[in-house]
Amino acid sequence: MLDKGSYSFSTCWNIKRHTVGREMIEEIKELGFRYVELNYNVTEDMMQTIEPMIENGEIGVSSVHNVFPFINDKDYDTDSVMLGFDDEEKRKRSVELLIRSMEYANRYGAKAVVVHPGEVPFDYNIDSALKKLYREQGKDSAAYQQLWQEMLERRERLSPLYTKRIQESLEIVSEHAAQKGWDIALGIETRSRCYQMPSLMEVKTICENLKGGPVRLWYDIGHAMMMDRMGLYDNLKELEEVKPYIYGVHIHETLELSDHWCPYVHSKDVEYFDHFLEAINFAKVKVYELKAVCQPAEIDESHQLISTKISALKG
Repeated sequence: MLDKGSYSFSTCWNIKRHTVGREMIEEIKELGFRYVELNYNVTEDMMQTIEPMIENGEIGVSSVHNVFPFINDKDYDTDSVMLGFDDEEKRKRSVELLIRSMEYANRYGAKAVVVHPGEVPFDYNIDSALKKLYREQGKDSAAYQQLWQEMLERRERLSPLYTKRIQESLEIVSEHAAQKGWDIALGIETRSRCYQMPSLMEVKTICENLKGGPVRLWYDIGHAMMMDRMGLYDNLKELEEVKPYIYGVHIHETLELSDHWCPYVHSKDVEYFDHFLEAINFAKVKVYELKAVCQPAEIDESHQLISTKISALKG
C-alpha cells in the first residue's frame, strides 16, 4: 500500500470490526497511514492496547473526536445540543467533557480536537423527514419545500441564541487550554443534518468573535456537500470566505445524500471534488473519514488521485 505521509485516517472506518484497539490500529497501518484520528466510539478498554503503540512511536495521533473516549450517554453523543444546552448543568458537563477530550489530545500529542458543537433543537428528527422527501419526491417538490421552510424559519430564528451559547462554552474551554499551555486546535465541524450547527457562516461568526484563541473550522467536505444539496448554504461560494479559518478537514465524498465514500472513486466523477483540493492542501490536519464498505484498494486509489492532483496544483 502507498505510504500516506502526513495524511491521517479515522478509526470510524473499522471500529465496528474490532474489540481490541491494537488490532484496529494495525489494520489502519496496513493501509499505509502513520497517523490516526481516534473517533468518539473508541473506548477506554481499546486505549489500553493503543496507548503503548502511541508511546512507542508505532502510530501518531493527528486528532481526537469529542467526546473522547466513548461515554454511553445520549445527552452527550454526537447528535446533541451539547455546548448550547439551555440546561446550565448539562452545558457545564459538555464543557467538562470537551476539556477531558483536550486532555487526551494533549497526552497523545494530537494537534486538534474535532467538535460537534450543537444544534437548533427540534421536537423530532426533521432532517430525516426532509431527506426522505428529497429522495422520494425531489428537492423542488412542494412537500420538501414546505417542510424545508418550516425548518429554516426555526433554525434561522434560534441560530443567534445557540451560536452565542456555543461561543460562550468554547470561550471557557479556550481559557482552560490557555492556562494549561495546550497547543491544540478546537475544530468545530460542518455537520450532516440541516438543524445541526455550525453552518459555514455560523463558523465564521464564532471564529471572528473568538479570534486569537484555538477555535477554528473543521471542514468536513462530504457533510458540506450534503448541506449544499439540501439547500442550507452555497458550499463552494462560502468555502472561499471561510477557508482562512480551516484547521482540519475530513476527506470523503457524498453521493446524493449518502456520505463517507472515497473521493473520485465511488462517484466516478473525476472533476467535481477538485473544488476541495485547495482546502485540503491548506488544512494543517488532513483526515480520511470513510465508511466501512470502502475497500483498501479504493482508499489507495482515492489517495493517489488526491495527492497527484494537489502536487499538480502546487506546480
